[in-house]
Amino acid sequence: MKRDHYTISDGRLKRKDNTLYFIKGEDGTKQSLPIEHIRNIHVFGEVDFNTKLLNFISQFDICLHIYNYYGYYSGTYYPKKKNVSGFTVVHQSAHYMEHSKRIYLAGCFLLSATHHILRNLRRYKEKTASAVANIELEMEKLQYAKSIKELMGIEGYIRHLYYQAFNDILKEEFVFINRNKQPPRDPLNAMISFGNQLTYNTVLSEIYRTPLDPSISFLHEPSTKRFSLSLDLAEIFKPLLVDPIIFSLVNRKMIKKDHFDYLENEICFLNEAGKKKFIVAWEDRLRKTVRHRRLKRNTSYRYMIRLECYKLIKHLINDETYKPLKAWW
Repeated sequence: MKRDHYTISDGRLKRKDNTLYFIKGEDGTKQSLPIEHIRNIHVFGEVDFNTKLLNFISQFDICLHIYNYYGYYSGTYYPKKKNVSGFTVVHQSAHYMEHSKRIYLAGCFLLSATHHILRNLRRYKEKTASAVANIELEMEKLQYAKSIKELMGIEGYIRHLYYQAFNDILKEEFVFINRNKQPPRDPLNAMISFGNQLTYNTVLSEIYRTPLDPSISFLHEPSTKRFSLSLDLAEIFKPLLVDPIIFSLVNRKMIKKDHFDYLENEICFLNEAGKKKFIVAWEDRLRKTVRHRRLKRNTSYRYMIRLECYKLIKHLINDETYKPLKAWW
């Protein structure tokens, strides 16, 4: 089974004898990374590599995601796409250009996201009943929104209500005041941002393995500097993947305040030990399986993302109307 590999320490990635090695910068320890078992590589430390390595991982369709010292996303080495379909891209563009088609897809993403938000809150229903009721009222408005701006406004208020409910769920050591992203200013925001970025890159890696164009999106405005379709699909999966990890790590006291560092007493980020704990939980979450109603077999959370891409393609080419994932388990 293929897996993602995370390099948190400083060192060097190199190709040798048709496989990969990571050589730690501190003591020169060499770790073998069998190329046939790797899906994506995430680089968090200061790591050296050359074009020989990039050419090699391209042969195996491996994406290389780069993060800076603080764990913020810098960019992706994205191999030449092999799964290309001009037919799909033309229809994808047409659905963006036609308002009714675009608003339908944008609304689908947010309805799914809100379904998963409510699913999380209902697990703590004795503490979150008020938030659930208010979010349910806002959710009804999503179906009648006439513009992307209106959808985003409703989504923003739903998120506000949701994040405020974190204080009813989490232990007292972690308090949510307000959402700040650029940069995060407290441990809770740092975890949310870190987890969301892992979600974006995981979604991007799955989009890469389909004919979809990652730069043509429906909810988020397409941009010349980002893969905005990954932001769209990530809306579905952030509350399904990231938030339960945060609740578990905090409430089980697996992550504490000393797993965070501060830059100039303002920018908060997970330190090396904190990143390791979060990434272990993240990989465990992606590997978790559920019995798929339609496929009649166990399906991992990671593969659910790929299936969502396939469902979107079928919708774009007018094969089957898109119905977003709504966790039933």
